[in-house]
Amino acid sequence: MMNPYLQVAVGGAIGSVARLGIYRAIPAQGLPWATFAVNVAGSLVMGLLSALLAQRGGAWAPLLLTGILGGFTTFSAFSLDAVTLWERGQGALAATYVAGSVLLSLLAVLAGMAMGRGIFA
Repeated sequence: MMNPYLQVAVGGAIGSVARLGIYRAIPAQGLPWATFAVNVAGSLVMGLLSALLAQRGGAWAPLLLTGILGGFTTFSAFSLDAVTLWERGQGALAATYVAGSVLLSLLAVLAGMAMGRGIFA
């Protein structure tokens, strides 16, 4: 069995290259369709693989989930975390996690852009 860190590194490279391919194949026209497609597809595959690996053992989880899907989109991991909280009966926590993650991530992007513009202007 491959070292889990090596699995993540190899998978991350595969996922990142796949994401680039999607971005080149689907031009942004009005909405960022490539990002939308990557996030939705990654979430679907994350759900399928997490269910499969839960039944058959997770020896390849670092390669498939953290590596490939993490390189393809981190939104898939976020989606799985939110659904896991929901399935554990922690609906309020799941909603707080979703709202907080989206809001704080948007604010973080804005803050980073402001800092970057201030530094590099």
